[in-house]
Amino acid sequence: MNVEEFDFELPDELIAQTPLPDRTASRLLVLDRKTGETKDGHFLSIIDELNEGDCLVLNDTRVLPARLYGSKKDTGASIEILLLKQLEDDQWETLVKPAKRVKKGTEVVFGDGQLTAICTGEAEHGGRIMKMSYIGIFHEVLDELGEMPLPPYIKETLPDQERYQTVFAKNRGSAAAPTAGLHFTKELLTSIEKKGVHIAYITLHVGLGTFRPVSVENIEEHEMHAEFYQMSAGTARLLQSVRGNGGRIIAVGTTSARTLETIIKDHGQFLEASGWTSIFIYPGYEVRGFDGLLTNFHLPKSTLVMLVSAFSTKEYVLNAYRHAVNERYRFFSFGDAMLIR
Repeated sequence: MNVEEFDFELPDELIAQTPLPDRTASRLLVLDRKTGETKDGHFLSIIDELNEGDCLVLNDTRVLPARLYGSKKDTGASIEILLLKQLEDDQWETLVKPAKRVKKGTEVVFGDGQLTAICTGEAEHGGRIMKMSYIGIFHEVLDELGEMPLPPYIKETLPDQERYQTVFAKNRGSAAAPTAGLHFTKELLTSIEKKGVHIAYITLHVGLGTFRPVSVENIEEHEMHAEFYQMSAGTARLLQSVRGNGGRIIAVGTTSARTLETIIKDHGQFLEASGWTSIFIYPGYEVRGFDGLLTNFHLPKSTLVMLVSAFSTKEYVLNAYRHAVNERYRFFSFGDAMLIR
């Protein structure tokens, strides 16, 4: 299957640069995955699309202020580092710009020296392993020196950093937000629960896969970057109960979807589990871990467009995207939402 099959025309002005003041003010496009029929609405109508006994699965990862700007200790040259994955002994897998300036042994200084990083080797896909040294508590230092790692297609600054966090963000570790969850407020989640819909939480720390385009023509040759996931025993029991009682499992975001599919693929049922997943879902894959998917609109030719196409069909999804473009929906991280059911 060729990557070009997942391309579509998207005017630059439809790429949302800033979040709406009200998280729930986004639009919602509903796609029937079996017929291709679409329906336009507003995000608050999500509650009308859910039934008593259904379960929303939310990713409670919290985005780190993972983008750091520093300088080489020996030359003063500017270096940008994006933290991707924490390893052992204060070592991190990172993306570095410009990477050619950072070789094994290179030391980078941040702030007034509260944080330094020494390159201890290369990582996969051109990354670098950096060992951190700091004064105090690492996450407090990171909160002071780091910036929220907004995607490269967002050119505007974000005055309120919490708008790139979900209201239920809890477990630190992501290099990007699970953006489908940005539409929810605590009040909306309470209303959904009052309807008899269950709320379940899983964790997947978003890593390099979010930033890495598909660079091969044949998508089957693409390799996903491994990301850490975790499901508690309580969530597993809830999901098993929902399935047993005939309720639907609605994955909120592709990160939740990938976590659910990883566990079902590895164990055949929902159970307490954690580890690293590099699952790649594209048309031809049989989805078994969820019955509905709430997601934002994704980049052309991205693995995320391929995932949503696997849940429906490529034709129905791309038709829905063309409809969204014609109706001037807002795209990507701060954009509108689509419910596939």
